[in-house]
Amino acid sequence: MFKNKITKYVLPLSAAISIVSMTASSTVLAADSYPSSPINYIIPFNAGGESDLSARFQQAMFKKHSGVQAVIQYMPGAGGAVAWSQLNSIEGDGYTVMGINIPHTIIQPMVKESGYKTEELTPIYYFHYTPNAIFVPANSQFKKLEELVSYAKANPGLVTFAGSGSNSANNIGQATFDKLVGVKTTYIPFSGIGPAMTALMGSQVTAGFNYATSGASAGDKLRMLAVSSEKRLPAFPDVPTFKELGVDLVGGAYRGVAVPKSTPEDIRIKLSKIISDINHDPAFIKQMEDNGFVLTDIDYQHMDAFIQANQLEYQGVAKLLGLIK
Repeated sequence: MFKNKITKYVLPLSAAISIVSMTASSTVLAADSYPSSPINYIIPFNAGGESDLSARFQQAMFKKHSGVQAVIQYMPGAGGAVAWSQLNSIEGDGYTVMGINIPHTIIQPMVKESGYKTEELTPIYYFHYTPNAIFVPANSQFKKLEELVSYAKANPGLVTFAGSGSNSANNIGQATFDKLVGVKTTYIPFSGIGPAMTALMGSQVTAGFNYATSGASAGDKLRMLAVSSEKRLPAFPDVPTFKELGVDLVGGAYRGVAVPKSTPEDIRIKLSKIISDINHDPAFIKQMEDNGFVLTDIDYQHMDAFIQANQLEYQGVAKLLGLIK
């Protein structure tokens, strides 16, 4: 009787092999035909910021390089943490991707409970870098960085900087700037660059510690005092670097694309290739560089080493700024 029960529920070896073979074949077939429908592209910030802008530029290229459209959606909150904490609950079928940023996804879980851990995220490509910059409204009394620094030294805490989220690249840039020049300023975190820039243009804050790319969309409404790149940006040739002004400050944010951890390996690789193809399209390159973005080329195969190097770097930054012991 017991033996019959086992026989009833155990498939013959040949049948089991057949089913496994069929499953493997369907997986390969799915990968070969991927993508076959629109891809949802979630931005973890408000509309109007750098993540949104670069995704819009990519969106215009998706059909050309993947054969399908990309549909952009927004899930703002907690400097991106609201979206990143939910990424792995999404089905990993390759049809939902999410914008991802460094240092946000490294610093946030390092200094507080953020709902996710760095190693739980699965970035498949980092496609650009945006250096920080200090902006003031066009009608500001501050025409040069040294004037802002002098005022900040004479008025500790009175200078307010608008930026994108707490423990973000903007926040780290502001805190590092304070240490390097010996001032105390106040950082005001917003849910994204869009709201931060709106507050700045409305003179609700003294200045903005934002990304240099914001200068392209702001036009003559803002004045950029300095940029934290190694060299002057082609899009803003008249703006000096911090280094030129005697402040050893270089930094900003990397932006990329991530997928849920349940996404199959072959789909991850294919998605990485699609983003890479877009990143190397001459029209896309021109559009990005004209808007102050610095293109990078970190694909899925090189991701682990890239993340580990950044974790080491930002652990040192967090200790320097007193965010961790």
